[in-house]
This record gives sequence, structure tokens and C-alpha cells, in this order.
Amino acid sequence: MGSPDHSSEFILDRARSTGVAFHPFLQIEKQKSSRLSMETTTQDLSNFTRPVGFYIRGFYALKHGEYYFMFLAVIYVLTLVSNAILMLVIWFTENLHTPKYMAVFSLAVVDVSFSSALIPQAVHMYVFGSKFVYYDPCLAQMFFVDYFASMESFALCVLAYDRLIAICFPLRSNVLNTNCKMMLVIIVSWSIPLVIDVVMVALIPPLAYCKSTIVNSFFCDHGPVFKIACGDYSKNWFMASFTTVALYFVPFGFIAVTYLFIIYAILRIKSSEGRWKAFKTCSSHLILVAIFFVPFFVTYIVAWANVNIDTDTRVLNTSLSGSIPPLLNPIIYSLKTEEILEQIKKYLRNLKKTSPIS
Repeated sequence: MGSPDHSSEFILDRARSTGVAFHPFLQIEKQKSSRLSMETTTQDLSNFTRPVGFYIRGFYALKHGEYYFMFLAVIYVLTLVSNAILMLVIWFTENLHTPKYMAVFSLAVVDVSFSSALIPQAVHMYVFGSKFVYYDPCLAQMFFVDYFASMESFALCVLAYDRLIAICFPLRSNVLNTNCKMMLVIIVSWSIPLVIDVVMVALIPPLAYCKSTIVNSFFCDHGPVFKIACGDYSKNWFMASFTTVALYFVPFGFIAVTYLFIIYAILRIKSSEGRWKAFKTCSSHLILVAIFFVPFFVTYIVAWANVNIDTDTRVLNTSLSGSIPPLLNPIIYSLKTEEILEQIKKYLRNLKKTSPIS
């Protein structure tokens, strides 16, 4: 006689083939099978810590959103061209190899990097309809977007430091702020956000995703990614808050304090013409600070206040605040800075003289 397991299999097969209703036995076996299936499913969900990727929702209700991202593509091309012109002018003009324009060059590099990390992937996803992003590329985009976004605020800090030295210590500025010292300041300004953003992104892989993998943003945004995790993400929430304070509010506070000293130094200048001349050297920087920080503070204050805003509004605000400043920064510095504007005019005159038509 066979084993109990073989006997059970034989009885079940016989019942299925003949249609005889062995109800009690079949009911027990069905319950066992159902319970085993549920246990397996529960085990799979508990072990489901890393999804294959994420689905980037983008616009939720806005029709023809692909045209908006084509508009962002045009902004991206203009950003590349304007920043490239600014960097080339600084690079090939020897009298612009000063601490101030080293800081401007660094800002241009950050502008190009920030736009390149944010816009091309978004345009590709929404114009060509490929909104699924694999896990590792998603984390890579998250890091580079957050890193270069925070670098924008630190680059503005470096420019504020340069203005502080130039206006408050005009007779000693050449000693206090040399090219070597400015290079060191720039390296430090690149290193601090690097460390903080690496830690912030490194806290994402331990999270478990067992429910939704739909990201309510137009890229792999840090907040929307960790908020859809099904486990405890208190560490991620703390790190996001710490990053916001350390990489945005602290730099803005530093810029505000430097301008308190700058205003005090300007008010001590006796002639009104001298005061205006000194303030004019800061006007470009102040415009850049306002363009970058005002949309940022509006976005994050609304988020911290737990005010519910629809996905489309958030995508519009985030995308514009991330794409417009890198475009305007080189334009403002080119138009508001006499040295750069003069060099651009000089190159255009030389180009016109060497042109075959002329």
C-alpha cells in the first residue's frame, strides 16, 4: 500500500476524473492550498524591498503635457548656449581670470550640470512616452538633481563671499581673496553638498516598496520616492529636512548676513556716486539670489505646512524653478556686468572684421 501522500494524490485524481464529490476531503485540501498561497504571497511582499523601477507620473490631468516638455527642451538648449558663451568668454579673456569670475565660471558649470541632470530625461520620458525608470538610474538622477540644485545655493554663497571681500575690504581684497584662495572656497562649496546628498540618497535602498511605485513628480524626486514606501521612512524624512536646512536655508542665511555687512560698508561711503557704484556691483548677484530662492522657499514652505497641492501645480512649479534660473544666470551676468559685456562686443567686432562678407 502506498504512502499517505500518494494515497491522497490518487484519491484526488480519481475524484477529479470521475466527478465523484469527496467534499470533506477536497474542502480540506483546498483550504490548505489557499492558506499556502496566502503565506507565500505575504512572504513575497515582506521580502519585496527593491522594485524593478518607478513609474514617473508627471502631469496628472493637464492635456498635451508633452508640448510643455518640448518648451523645457528649448529652454535647455538656450541654457547650454548662454552658459557656454559665458564660460568661453571667461576662459579666453586673461583679464577675467580673477576670483570674482572664477566664482561666475563655477556657477555656469553648476547651471549646465543642473539642467542636464533634470531636463533631458524628463523630455525623453514625456515626449516619447517612456515614463518607467529603472531603480538604479532613478537613484542616480535623484542624486545628481539634488546635488546640483544644492550647488546652486552654494555657488551663490561663493559670489556673496567675493562681494563681501571686495566691498568691505577694498584695499586688502587682492590679498584676502586670491585665485588660489577662491579655488579652495569653490572646492569646499562643492564638497559639502556632495557628502550630505550621498547620505540622503543612501537611505533610499533600505526602504521596502510593497504597494505603489508611482512617483508623483516629473523626475525621480527624493520626497515623492520615499513617501510611497510601505515601511518606516522617518530617517528619510529627517534627512530631507536636514538637507533642506543645511543646503538651502543656511546658505541663504549666510548671504543675508554678508549683505548686512555690505550695506553697512556702502552706507559709510561719503559720496552718493561711490555708494551707487558699489551697490551696482552687487545688483546682478541680488537678482540671481531672488530668482533662485523665492520659488524654492514657496515650494518648501507649502510642503512643510502640509498644504495639499495637486500634482500638476507641483510639477509646473518645480520644473520652472529648476529650469529658468540656469537660463537667466548667464544672461543677467552678461548684460549687467560691464567687463563681460565689453568682451562679448569685442569678440563680435573681431568676428565681423574677419567675416568674408565684410
